[in-house]
Amino acid sequence: MSQTKQPTNTGALATLVIVFFFWGFIAASNSILIPFCKTHFHLNQFQSQLIGSAFYGAYFIGSLILFILSNTKGTDLLNKIGYKKGIIYGLWISVVGALLIIPSANANSFPAILISLFIVALGFSLQQTAAQPFAIVLGDPSTGSHRLNLGGGVNSLGTTLGPIIVSFFLFGSASANPEEATITNINSLYLIVAAVFAAVALFFTFSKLPDGKNDEKFEKANKAARSLLLMTAIIAGVIVVGQLTNVDKLPLLVATILTVVGILFYSNNAAKKESEGWGAMRYQQLILGMLGIFVYVGVEVTIDNNFGALLKVPGYFNEAGLNESEISHFVSLYWGSLMIGRWTGAIGVFNLSKTGKTIATVIVPFVAFAVVLLANYVKGNNISDLYAYAGVVAIMVLAFFYGQEKPVKTLLTVSVLATIAMLVGVFTNGLVSVYALMAGGLCCSVMWPCIFSLGVAGLGKYTSQGSAFLIMMILGGAVIPPLQGTFGDNPSIGMHNSYLIAAACFAFLALLAIRMRGVLKAQGLDFDNQIGGGH
Repeated sequence: MSQTKQPTNTGALATLVIVFFFWGFIAASNSILIPFCKTHFHLNQFQSQLIGSAFYGAYFIGSLILFILSNTKGTDLLNKIGYKKGIIYGLWISVVGALLIIPSANANSFPAILISLFIVALGFSLQQTAAQPFAIVLGDPSTGSHRLNLGGGVNSLGTTLGPIIVSFFLFGSASANPEEATITNINSLYLIVAAVFAAVALFFTFSKLPDGKNDEKFEKANKAARSLLLMTAIIAGVIVVGQLTNVDKLPLLVATILTVVGILFYSNNAAKKESEGWGAMRYQQLILGMLGIFVYVGVEVTIDNNFGALLKVPGYFNEAGLNESEISHFVSLYWGSLMIGRWTGAIGVFNLSKTGKTIATVIVPFVAFAVVLLANYVKGNNISDLYAYAGVVAIMVLAFFYGQEKPVKTLLTVSVLATIAMLVGVFTNGLVSVYALMAGGLCCSVMWPCIFSLGVAGLGKYTSQGSAFLIMMILGGAVIPPLQGTFGDNPSIGMHNSYLIAAACFAFLALLAIRMRGVLKAQGLDFDNQIGGGH
């Protein structure tokens, strides 16, 4: 839908991107918290991945609750209160969760920590559901994807700094031993996190940001609601079986994935026969997009969340294996790789000439890489083993030029490169393997906007609803990491070979890009002419 060009509210946008920073900061911090909890609570790799399951599962539950309540009342509750208040309420929910981590840690209760992290992420779910469309209404819709890429770039700055700062709080310095990390360190960290969330909430409350509402009519989708509730009930049943019985975790995780895939395709097939009541689920590109987001978020998270355990394996990076306090610079390199790509994707926010854009596309990735190196240097990490990663960045710059910001072409290109990188990472050791696995972050950096834009293409009045469904599929971050963790716990496979799961995920995304192109072309949509969305 064409609209009159409107200027971007730069002041409001600058305020909004603060929230993007903290999503990244906390999400990436889990990468350090996971190996710490694994050691402190004597967990296996599957159990340690429940941190990610609690965190990313909250996104699904939060989005689902909001959708069900809105559908029941026949009105978009978030639009009713306004995006600004949605973000504020979400921040206060996260404050409660961060504060609850303190007594949970003091009680030495891992389940309580999981519940507390779930509450933190529940707040994030509301913040994200509000912030994504809020960024779009702060300027012309045609440039909305650029504003979201800018937010994604700031988000990635948080993911880069998060592991370094959290590692410092838990271990004191780069040379600290893991035994030095105590519950007191966790208390101090999350007290500060809660205080910062509260400060940002107050800042938003008293800022002169617009309420952020739109005039779109809410479309009820009762059949889609029942379908999503059924999916939730089955997954909940699987979780209960897993907790109350000794059934092997692998078939339960596979059952969860099959449930998601099966219900989504059942819903779409049913909607083709009778579209009434299905809303956005009648569109096959949305169903494919939901699967794409599920797998993309899952693989983005699993590469990192299992990486700490891999670095500790004797003989992988070095003979003895690294301890928790020595992994933060590699973890920050992964999330820094995401930042490199997203900063490059945000270049479109600025009104540059074609030549200026080309120059920026070459320079910005290396500036972002320099920020990663500087952050680690300031923290006290040895960065000499990170320099050569510049060669990997150069390869990705060529991939960005080849993709030409076209969603299908870009998604296919980076998915194929990521598949190759994962295979190299599995079949090599040491720094070469580390670089290959970390390159997954560079490839993931531009996947969200590609999948998101393709998923909502041609949805018309169902675009807002389709966007909410896509955000629900962040659920993949709760399922795929423990799946890889289960393979990693198997002595006959091991953590190193478990990264074949990541290779399979990227190969699936490559096939998905081809399939989505065909589905959209059948509807007369050549969506390689634009790109939208951001994460």
